[in-house]
Amino acid sequence: MTVGNRPIALRGAAEQRAAELRAELRHHDHRYYVLDTPEVSDAHYDALMRELAALEEEFPELRTPDSPTQRVAGMPATTFAPVTHRRPMLSLANVFDDGELSEFDERVRKLTGEAQVTYVCEPKMDGLAVELVYEKGRFVQGSTRGNGVVGEDVTANLRTIRSVPLTLEGAGLPQLLEVRGEVFLRTEDFKRLNARQEEAGDQPYVNPRNAAAGALRQKDPAVTAARPLSISFYEVGEVDGRAFATHWEKLAFLRELGLPVNPRNRRVEGLQGVHDAYAALLEDRHGLPYEVDGLVVKVDSEDLRLRMGAVSKAPRWAVAYKFPAEEAETQVEDIRVYVGRTGALTPVASLRPTKVGGVVVSRATLHNQDELKRKGVRIGDWVFIRRAGDVIPEVVAVIPSRRTGEEREFVFPTTCPECGAPTAREEEGAVIRCTNEVDCPAQMHQQLLHFASRNAMDVEGLGEELAGQLLRARLVRTPADLYRLSREQLVALERMGEKSADNLLQAIERSKHVTLRRFLYALGIRQVGEATARTLAGSFRDVRALADADVERLTQVKDVGPLVARSIHHYFQVPTNRALVEALLAAGVAPTPPEEVSGGALAGKTVVLTGELSAMSREEAKAEIERRGGKVSGSVSRKTDLVVAGEAAGSKLKKAQELGVKVLDEQGLLALLQGG
Repeated sequence: MTVGNRPIALRGAAEQRAAELRAELRHHDHRYYVLDTPEVSDAHYDALMRELAALEEEFPELRTPDSPTQRVAGMPATTFAPVTHRRPMLSLANVFDDGELSEFDERVRKLTGEAQVTYVCEPKMDGLAVELVYEKGRFVQGSTRGNGVVGEDVTANLRTIRSVPLTLEGAGLPQLLEVRGEVFLRTEDFKRLNARQEEAGDQPYVNPRNAAAGALRQKDPAVTAARPLSISFYEVGEVDGRAFATHWEKLAFLRELGLPVNPRNRRVEGLQGVHDAYAALLEDRHGLPYEVDGLVVKVDSEDLRLRMGAVSKAPRWAVAYKFPAEEAETQVEDIRVYVGRTGALTPVASLRPTKVGGVVVSRATLHNQDELKRKGVRIGDWVFIRRAGDVIPEVVAVIPSRRTGEEREFVFPTTCPECGAPTAREEEGAVIRCTNEVDCPAQMHQQLLHFASRNAMDVEGLGEELAGQLLRARLVRTPADLYRLSREQLVALERMGEKSADNLLQAIERSKHVTLRRFLYALGIRQVGEATARTLAGSFRDVRALADADVERLTQVKDVGPLVARSIHHYFQVPTNRALVEALLAAGVAPTPPEEVSGGALAGKTVVLTGELSAMSREEAKAEIERRGGKVSGSVSRKTDLVVAGEAAGSKLKKAQELGVKVLDEQGLLALLQGG
C-alpha cells in the first residue's frame, strides 16, 4: 500500500527517524546553548541537521514548525503586529544607594508585617525584555515589552535564538505558559560582532543593548539569525494548572523545562543578604560574560507579592538597585572626521577630558552621520558620555539646558578630509566612504598599520609614527614597498638610528615567512577577519587560487556567505590589489598553507591562554595550538577544554578553577606541543 507515491512503511520509517533526529538535536541545543556543556562535535551536530533537512525535503509533510531546521524560516515581515500581554509587563523602580535600599526593605516589612523578608537577587542584565508563549510545550508566539500592555510580535526573530527551546522538556506540560526574559549579547559575542563590522569597513555598534534590540527588530529573521543573541528567563506570566509558593520555585520550574536561567541568581535573607549579593556582583561586574547595570531585588514569597500589589507601572515588591553610573558630563570641544583603512568616515567628538569609570576619556565616537543628526550634537555642547568595560566611549545625549547659543552645528563633509576625493554613501547602511581607493593617505596609513600588525605580518617596530614618516617621505605607498627599503633610506629618517633601522629591516625580513592565514588577513579584504582568513587558507591553500575563485566557488567554503564571497571576489578584481599580491610574492613573501591535522592531543580542543609566557609569545603559542587542530578562545566557559596559565595569570585562571576546567602551566603546554 502507498500514500502518494511512497510506500507506507518507508514513510513510517522516515517519520520515526525524523522524530529521533529532532529530539537528539534539541538535546544537543540545550547542552550547548543553555548548559554550556556540549556532548558532540560541531561536525557530528551538522551531520544530524543535514540528515533531518534531507528527510524533510523528501517528505515535506514531516516538517513541523518546531523542527530545528525551521529556526530561520519564512519571508521577511513588512511590519510587526501588535500583541496584547495577558498580564502587564511592569517596569521596576530604581534605588541608587544603601539608604534608598533600606527604605525599600522597610516598606516591604511594613506592608507585610514580616520582621525579615526573603529576597531573590538577580543580575540586572542590559538587554531587551520579551515575553514568550508556549502552548502544550510548543513555542507559538513571542513579543517585545512595548509599553508594558502592548508589544510587538517578534516570533520569527526569537525562533532564531539558539538558546530559545522551540519545544519544552518534560511531561505534563501546561496548556498555556507565558515566560519572560531578557534578550542580550554576551560581551565576547559583541566584540566579535563589532570586529566583523570594522573588518568590513562598517561602523561598530554603539553597545550590546542597542545591537541586541536592533537585531531583534529586524524585519528579516535571517538578519537576526546572523547576530549571536542570547536569552535569560526570569519570570512566569500566565500559566495553566500550576501554582507557585515562591519566586525561587518558579525559577527552578523554568530550568526543569529547559529554559536558560541566570546561574548568578541568589536567594538571601533580609537586608544584609541583599547588601552582600550587591557587593559580590559589583566586584565581578566587568568579569561577567555580559553587561549588567545593577541588581534586581524581588520578594520571594508569592503570597507577600499579592498582598503588596503594584503602584502605577511598577510592583511594590521589587526594585532595581543600580550600580554607580559609568557616565559623566563633559563638553564637546570639536568634532572631527577620521578615515579608516576601507575609506569609512567616522565622526569623533573631541571632549574636555573627564574621568568615566576610572578612566580619563577625551574622545568619544559619534558612529556615523545619521547618529550625529539623531542626537543633534553640536560643537560646544555639554553632553552625557558613557563607558562600559572595553566598549568604545560614546556620546549618549546632549544636555539642551546648558546651551548658550554659541554652539555650532557640524556639517558632514562631502569630500574626504584627507585627500579631497568625493565621498559616497553605501546603497544599504549608514556608512559614508572616501571614493579614492588608490592613494588616499589616510587609507594608505591605516592599511599599512593593519598589514604590519601583530595578528597580520607582525612587523615589529612599524608603528603609527614611523608609518606616517615612510608615507610622507614617499618611501612606501603600498605594503610591498616595505620589502624594498634600504638601511640608508631608513637612517635618513628623523629619530631613526642605525640600530633601529637594522631591527626594522630584520623584522621585515622575518615577516616573509608567514602563514597563509596571516597573509590573507594582512591584505585587509573587507569582511575577512582572522577566522575567515583561516577558513580560506584551509580551503584554497594558495593565494592565487583564491584570487581566481568566482563567487559561486567562494560560497561553497564553510562560513562564507554571499556577502563575504562578493567582497572577496571584488577585492581580487581590482587591478591594484592583484598587483599588490604579485609584488609581495615577487619580493620573497612566501605564505605557507596550514598543515593537514590528523589528530593529536589538541585536535578539536578549545584552549584559553592567560598570563605571561616565557618560551614563546602569545601569538606563537596560538599558532602552534591551531597548527595541531586546537582552537584558541579569549574567554573561559564550560566549553573550554584547557587553560594554559603563565606568570601572573588572573581572573581567567580563577574562573577555570571554579568551573573545574583542566589547567596546565607553560611547561605542560610545551609537553603537549611536543607530543607528550
